[in-house]
Amino acid sequence: MSLGEAALVEKSSEPSVLSVEQLNVYIKQLLEGQVGQVWVRGELSNFKAHTSGHFYFSLKDSKSQITAVMFRGHNARLKFKPTDGMEVIVRGRITVYEPRGNYQLMCEMMEPVGAGALQKAFEQLKMKLKAEGLFDAARKRPIPTFPRHIAIVTSPTGAAIRDIMNVLSRRAKSIQVTVVPTVVQGEAAAPQICEALAKAIKLRDVDAIIVGRGGGSIEDMWCFNDEKLARAIAASPIPIISAVGHEIDFTIADFVADLRAPTPSAAAELVAKSSTELATKVKASERMLYMSLEKRLKYLREKMTGLSKRLVDPQRRLQDLELRNDDLLTRLELAMDRLVATRRHKVELASQRLGTPQDVIDRRQKELEYLSARSEKALLFAIEKKKARMGRVMAMLDGLSPLKVVDRGYSIVTKNKQVIKSADQVKKGDLLDIRLAQGSLTAVVDSVKED
Repeated sequence: MSLGEAALVEKSSEPSVLSVEQLNVYIKQLLEGQVGQVWVRGELSNFKAHTSGHFYFSLKDSKSQITAVMFRGHNARLKFKPTDGMEVIVRGRITVYEPRGNYQLMCEMMEPVGAGALQKAFEQLKMKLKAEGLFDAARKRPIPTFPRHIAIVTSPTGAAIRDIMNVLSRRAKSIQVTVVPTVVQGEAAAPQICEALAKAIKLRDVDAIIVGRGGGSIEDMWCFNDEKLARAIAASPIPIISAVGHEIDFTIADFVADLRAPTPSAAAELVAKSSTELATKVKASERMLYMSLEKRLKYLREKMTGLSKRLVDPQRRLQDLELRNDDLLTRLELAMDRLVATRRHKVELASQRLGTPQDVIDRRQKELEYLSARSEKALLFAIEKKKARMGRVMAMLDGLSPLKVVDRGYSIVTKNKQVIKSADQVKKGDLLDIRLAQGSLTAVVDSVKED
């Protein structure tokens, strides 16, 4: 008898009592046996990537939610990284975790809604590497204009290598080409492309590297969306051209590479300049250089002709200079003669006015006597003038002197050497000094009268 049958006995008999563990086991058997595998669509919530490698999350819609788990063996095959808020479709089966009595959805497969898993993984990796700056134009290096040695990382049997070699043999046969073989499709392709790229970088005197393959589906070209390959391309010290698929195909390698070619053939055309085109450009440059040189020579000839016409015979030029020198010398001599004559005449006139030396001395003596007499008179006059002015000032000062007032019958009364001008300055019993025109008195105040 099963646990269910033991629990559901006839009403007339007494029912069996189940333990919690037995009940959870019964529910587990019932759900797993009846529900089986299911497909569920919902929004990821509470997503957590455990250190064990398992994914724990919830699936929810507008009204309900269910816990879910995706073990490491299944989530390792995912091409994208699940995040909260992402709407997905999962395939799994219902299980019951007996110790807690919780039921959950054990997922075996997961696909994002709206976009395929590969496309979702592509967009996520693209945003991640772009945020790190691996797509910045500033870090990309220019492809050499005239490379002498290029390496090609691709399949040795694919159509891409044939197209590249055809273009190189037609446009630039002198370029050395080294093919580094690798697989370019399948799960093992990305690691092998990384190894082949490392070998190409180690080659001697390599100027540029072409990495690519022909067209195909997104699954076929998925190895060129590998993160490790993208970082290897970004870290390469040699400029890299990405040539993956057709013109409409884009991979992560295209964004990281120093130059993206729409096709493998275009990559060959970009890295190898056509010898015919170069020869044509060289001839055109040679023709322009020749014409420029001819024009320059013509200008110099015309300039030389004009200068030769203006050029004078050196001997004739010297003769002209000699004549000019003689003329200037004659004019200088005449000017000197005139200057000497003028100065001699002035000396004679001065001598006539001055007379003999004794006459000059006598005349100078008279001038000195005259000046001395004039100076003496002027000095006496100034002294008399000063004396008169001093007398006037002294008379004025004498008239203003208090002593003159006393001489006219007035007296000066002082108290403690202070002049008394008002009765308020004294009081009865004060001792006063009285100065008269002739002598002085000392008095004691007997009474004070105020006006």
